[in-house]
Amino acid sequence: MNYSKTEMQAYTIARMIEKDQVVIVGTGLPLVGAIMAKKLFQPSCTLVVESGLMDFNPIEIPRSVSDLRSMSHCSVTCPPYRYLGFQANELLHESTRLIGFIGGAAVDMYGNVSATCIGDYRHPKTRFPGSGGANGIASFVNTIIMMQHEKRRFALEMPYITSPGWLIGSGSREEAGLPANRGPMAVVSDLGVMKFDSKTKRMYLAGYYPATTPEEVQKNTSFELNLSQAQVLPGPDEEALYVLRSIDPTEIYLR
Repeated sequence: MNYSKTEMQAYTIARMIEKDQVVIVGTGLPLVGAIMAKKLFQPSCTLVVESGLMDFNPIEIPRSVSDLRSMSHCSVTCPPYRYLGFQANELLHESTRLIGFIGGAAVDMYGNVSATCIGDYRHPKTRFPGSGGANGIASFVNTIIMMQHEKRRFALEMPYITSPGWLIGSGSREEAGLPANRGPMAVVSDLGVMKFDSKTKRMYLAGYYPATTPEEVQKNTSFELNLSQAQVLPGPDEEALYVLRSIDPTEIYLR
């Protein structure tokens, strides 16, 4: 089966969404994967965006959370503060029902994400736009992190944390006043899926794509990964590829 790395990444995202989950999603590959999950795997999932759109399932792929195409087949359109109230209400109940997708410039071994700068905060090599809504999502929601797999992006040190992961390991989230039962679940890259040890909260390689190897994943990571649990992940079949490509036929995100 002939498919690209980005198609494999979007397909992997789609397979990670579970029955009846409420999914906070923005743009890019997470949006493509979430729409695919809604269409093919988990029709009971509910997709929401921070612009206030609830249970949306667009016909055409939108380019931003404010793109009017997002409103097509949308159950509810409301002001952003209603979205925040909805999110807060979900958090009062079952913590595993609500998940969010976030991204950034770099991630470390504990799932801390920087979307603010590279290098020293006061004298950065590069300055980025910052959090948006990602800090709030990462602080209080179970998250799946999107990242292209390069050494500079899987960083050994994180001088500035925009969105908190497991901070410095086991027990550190609750010490910082954050919910201990929520945090990063996985990192989905263009090479594989990394998860976090239940005790140490350190990242390990859970799965790799058919076109790569655990050794290639490690080569592109600045810190040591535990490779002992890594399994090859299934690729999309013909039906899945058809659905995936119909979501983004002009390859805005599936380049």
